[in-house]
Amino acid sequence: MPAPIRKAVFPAAGLGTRFLPATKAQPKEMLPLVDKPTIQYGVEEAVNSGVSNIILVTGRGKNAIEDHFDVSTELESFLESRGKREQLDEIRKISSLINVAYVRQGEPLGLGHAVLVTKALIADEPFAVILGDDVIDAEPPALKQMIDVYQQVDSPVIAVERVPADQVSSYGIVDLEPDDDLPAGVHRIRGLVEKPSRSEAPSDLAIIGRYLLTPDIFPALEATGRDQSGEIQLTNGMRRLLETRPLYAFEVNGVRHDTGNKLGYLKAMVYFALKRPDLAEPFREYLESVVVTGARRR
Repeated sequence: MPAPIRKAVFPAAGLGTRFLPATKAQPKEMLPLVDKPTIQYGVEEAVNSGVSNIILVTGRGKNAIEDHFDVSTELESFLESRGKREQLDEIRKISSLINVAYVRQGEPLGLGHAVLVTKALIADEPFAVILGDDVIDAEPPALKQMIDVYQQVDSPVIAVERVPADQVSSYGIVDLEPDDDLPAGVHRIRGLVEKPSRSEAPSDLAIIGRYLLTPDIFPALEATGRDQSGEIQLTNGMRRLLETRPLYAFEVNGVRHDTGNKLGYLKAMVYFALKRPDLAEPFREYLESVVVTGARRR
């Protein structure tokens, strides 16, 4: 049996410029979806997949993330004194779910560099990488699905999703090697292409924000040069790793939201609000009234 996945890395050192001015004084990872920060959805996914050791890769101005997952004695005392048991239990659950370690990236030099700075904390174990911008609603959790695949193939597993042809240039795209012995949704990777043109894309399977990696990714990243933007790309590191071992792509079963852009964030907000029993009906009525009002104004 392959070694168990016990650690999950959350790169969170980006500047969040797409959401300025909202992110001028707060990390984009702390922007809420209904009443939880986006990063908490990923952390809960890891915990519900059996992974409770969390490594947060942070940078300057990210203290709010650290505070969120820390114990808040004053807040707990206040809620307890007011008899707000439900809120108290929710707050305590946040800090008790996980063991957290923090590492500073220093400069935001790309996703590959963010993974590389965790080398000392990962040591020689396989590990997960979760990008908080990709919020995936799935049962079982997306990471748990990937761990099940990893235990079968004993090699790195990359989450992928089929995207429309006009969107392939926004993603890393996988080139597949036919293998009829693999389960449905699992593919052996022949190559990886970073943001290809529509005509050059080898498939419509785009890499999304979940990875299960083995520790040999670190020497591969160390040998990977910076790209034209001066960053170390994780895709380039995985391409180098592919020279020495197989990599697999897995089509996750679930609903993925890219909250890293404004439209995706708004769609995710509506989606998760409509899943809430306490909000779904009145919120649906409000949305319908907005649609009707908008139609009348036209």
